[in-house]
Amino acid sequence: MEENKTGKNVSSGAKKVERIENDKAKAAAKVSAPAGAKKTKKTTSSTKKATAQRSTKTPAHPKSDERAQKREEAAAEKRLNAAKAKAEKKEKKLLSKAQLKEKKLEKRAKLKEQRLQKKAAFLEKKAERKQKKLDHAAELKARREERKSQKAARREMLKNESKADRSARREREKKEKYAQRNTRREAREKARARRMESRQASKERRSQERRHKREQNTERRKHAPGFGGWLAAVISLGVACLALGTVVTAGAFRMNQMDLNTANAYRSTLYELVSVSGDMDNSLSKLRVTSGANEQRRLLTNLIVDSELMESALERMPIESMTTTDMTSFVNKTSQYSNELMRKLNAGIPLSAEEKAKVEQLYKTNAGLYSELNTLTTTMEEKDFKEFIGGKEGTVMQKMGKISKGTARIEETEDAPFSEEGNVGKNRLSDRKEISRSEAEELARKYFENYHVKDVQFMGETATESAECYNFRLTDEDDVELYAQITKKGGELAFFNLYEACPDKNFDLDTCDMLAREYLESLGIDGVEAVWLSDAGMVADITYVGVQNGVRIYPDLIRVRVCESKGRVVGIDAMEYHLNHKERELEAASSRETAQTSLGEGLEPYAVHLALIPVDDQEVLTHEFACTYGDEEYIIYVDVKTGEEVQIYRVRMGAHGSYLE
Repeated sequence: MEENKTGKNVSSGAKKVERIENDKAKAAAKVSAPAGAKKTKKTTSSTKKATAQRSTKTPAHPKSDERAQKREEAAAEKRLNAAKAKAEKKEKKLLSKAQLKEKKLEKRAKLKEQRLQKKAAFLEKKAERKQKKLDHAAELKARREERKSQKAARREMLKNESKADRSARREREKKEKYAQRNTRREAREKARARRMESRQASKERRSQERRHKREQNTERRKHAPGFGGWLAAVISLGVACLALGTVVTAGAFRMNQMDLNTANAYRSTLYELVSVSGDMDNSLSKLRVTSGANEQRRLLTNLIVDSELMESALERMPIESMTTTDMTSFVNKTSQYSNELMRKLNAGIPLSAEEKAKVEQLYKTNAGLYSELNTLTTTMEEKDFKEFIGGKEGTVMQKMGKISKGTARIEETEDAPFSEEGNVGKNRLSDRKEISRSEAEELARKYFENYHVKDVQFMGETATESAECYNFRLTDEDDVELYAQITKKGGELAFFNLYEACPDKNFDLDTCDMLAREYLESLGIDGVEAVWLSDAGMVADITYVGVQNGVRIYPDLIRVRVCESKGRVVGIDAMEYHLNHKERELEAASSRETAQTSLGEGLEPYAVHLALIPVDDQEVLTHEFACTYGDEEYIIYVDVKTGEEVQIYRVRMGAHGSYLE
């Protein structure tokens, strides 16, 4: 009973072991049987008797019994190990099944999680699209409301417009539409001409490539040697090479290593040029948009350091100084201007609009330099680079010269004719009454009463050859700074700049023109005409000149900047207007047809005006011809008395509009 209870509490493997042990014991009990005894189902009495007689007559040998017992024990041990191995194998199989099942469950859970994530992403995108549609609808509604308000404002303006103003406005709008139509036509013609030139150049290039390939094949067939001559040449060359190899091998190894080191050094310098130019591109890109003094100082410091690194890299390149003169000059200008701006910021004076425009020029020039250098390093072939480091006039050397020439001219800002002339003739401010600093501060508050000014700070005085000004820094309720100059004599607003970001385009140029005219009227300035409009980013830059009896008075010039995001004036430069504005006695002018005969052959005028312009500190009445010459545009001024050309400008296209050369 004790044995049966024990058997019930053990595992199936233990039962097998116990059974094997019992078998082992039974086998051991049978060892005493004779070696040749046979197992039969039935035993006769005679057999039993004979067996008993043999057992009494021939007893078993002790050593034989011991060997048999050992064999039986070994067999039992082997069976035990086999049973254990089988049990372990079965256990491993069960464990493997359990692990496989667990992996399947994990995979199923992962797939379920992925499906849930995809569903969530789909719902999120759906919500974004829906919100985008709502935002677009709201934007369209806002635009419609804005157009309604603009139309209402225009109707109000037209209601209060005088007959003379209406006539002048209609004439101006007619001319502007004509000029815009001509501009669009010219743009289409230029685009079509460029496409034709591109196709022609591509066709010519393919033709040259095919012709060159044919010539090469012809030359190859012409000079191909026979097999015998080729074999003799190979054998002779092999003998010569073996003879020379023993002499020059060691020296060649040394020279190859020197050439490799030199090439690696120049290649590293070229890559350094690209890297430093990229760093300057990053700093200039940020400097043109930032308004914080601390960030501006940090970026200017980076520019100064990068300029020195770039100049050092240029000196290490195997190029003649004449090839990189323009590039080195550009780097030096960037460094000098950065130092100049740094000194101004350290003195507490913010950057002006003109200075930011200069930064924009430097950025565009350096962006072109960086792009060309990067293209050169990525497309340069090894043979071209070897020619370059050897000082030969190859592809790389030519491209470096072209890149350097690309930095020779820093693009001018969009400007109107005669915008930097200053005082012409008598200074009109010299006879005006001089005001005090406190009076100037009161006038500053008055000029900017609609700008929510909360603080006005005096920043000293500025004295130039033409006028003296009080400088003020004004801060509005949002801590946006405004820098203004009030003339000492007359108390006129000569200049101001509002340091405000304009990220969006909510107003077009026509609306900005209307807003700028309203602001000028609030300053007591009227009777002006817009002669130059540009769209510099999200700020409209409009240049006005005085108009008297239909004549454009260029000495009376005003520049106004309007933020296209908020629709308010953020800058003005009216110094030339205050220095020169007066009533003129205008002489009779010759006919347009007579003046047009003075134009060169091939020039086609598309707009003509009478214009009073400054020439050698004198005012000269001229015919202003806006002309085309092929794909180029020019503005030419012809003296109404002599019929001679007295001034000519070339119109160029820049990143932010047109500018003059």
